[in-house]
Amino acid sequence: MTSFQRLCLFWLVYMAALGIFFPFYALYLGTHAGLSAIEVGAVLSMLPLVGLVVQPFWGQLADRTGARSIVLAVLTIGAGTAQLLLGHASGFVPLLLATSLLALFHTSVMPMALSVSLAVLKHDGRHAFGIARAVGTCGYLVMVVAFPPLLGLVAGNAPGPGGAPAALGSMFPAITVLAIAAGCIAWTLPRDGRVAVRAPHAGFARLARNGPLLRILAYAFCAYLFVNGPIQLFPLFVRSLGGGLDALSRMWVPMLLLEIPLMAWVGGLRLRLGARGLLAMGVVASGLRWAGSAFVHELDVAAVLGVLHGVTVVGLGIGATVYVEEVVPDDLRSTGQGLLAAIGLGLGGILSNLACGWLFDRVGAQATYLGCGLGALLLGIATPLVLPRTGRERA
Repeated sequence: MTSFQRLCLFWLVYMAALGIFFPFYALYLGTHAGLSAIEVGAVLSMLPLVGLVVQPFWGQLADRTGARSIVLAVLTIGAGTAQLLLGHASGFVPLLLATSLLALFHTSVMPMALSVSLAVLKHDGRHAFGIARAVGTCGYLVMVVAFPPLLGLVAGNAPGPGGAPAALGSMFPAITVLAIAAGCIAWTLPRDGRVAVRAPHAGFARLARNGPLLRILAYAFCAYLFVNGPIQLFPLFVRSLGGGLDALSRMWVPMLLLEIPLMAWVGGLRLRLGARGLLAMGVVASGLRWAGSAFVHELDVAAVLGVLHGVTVVGLGIGATVYVEEVVPDDLRSTGQGLLAAIGLGLGGILSNLACGWLFDRVGAQATYLGCGLGALLLGIATPLVLPRTGRERA
């Protein structure tokens, strides 16, 4: 099996695990765990809060040792193992602590996987990375659609708290199996060549003098401040419109359908738009979605707006990753990606989750989403003014 095929398989299995956790964890917290919206926001904030500290650490460990593939395997297996504790935690404080333990590993898997993939597939053609990542989205889509009926088939459809299935807690052992399998695949990835380049020292001083990197970190912080909270609380938004687990599962289908072809063609988009163009596209799309959601009162209309999710993931998620890859030296690529995740999804995500949870409880979903949507729109339009062109873009 080639490196490209193994990376495709890794993304498929790992994203399948995320296809259970990401859409349904907030629903589990708001129904089975009985938490309020602000408590759900606080628990979810533990992921970026802990990530803020550990993501640069894991990035530095990978860069100093050159063992990026091994670090990726350890992180993925650790995240899968930690999922088991979530199913046994009950109450606000235990869930807060169990989510914090999960965050020690889970939050660093994605930036490390991106760092490894970009290095391994550097010379496999401009579409190789996009195709591998698109395969991951396919795994996510299959699982987000298949999990509710599989849950009903295996454990029955008896209703539990908040109308969610009583057996929703079985999501955690299912995620564990998939994540550990993905970690075993990561263990077989290449450990030489560009993926094994070592940094001679910590390199933080070099990065602190890197103007474009500092700009993208500030930009990512603002972007996730407007983007992260609304998507984390999306299950509660669906419930406010009268939808349950099945409706939430169905609404993820249009959210992912456009993402798959866009992700597969991200190499072509990168060539035509550059990293800044991708970023502007993603943030503006997010702004349009959340601002539009403020005026939605039907699930079908919200599902149509959900198509913009794929544009956001490709534009913001991949655009920011590519921008960092183009402005950071090869030997510090994992540290750069770790800092991006820590400042963007970390610090920005913490404030976004807490603020949106507080607003959701006090002013409702519509006003919360309108504020986030307008903020994202303004930031996306200002992208060319905030971020300088990279060397690749100038060339």
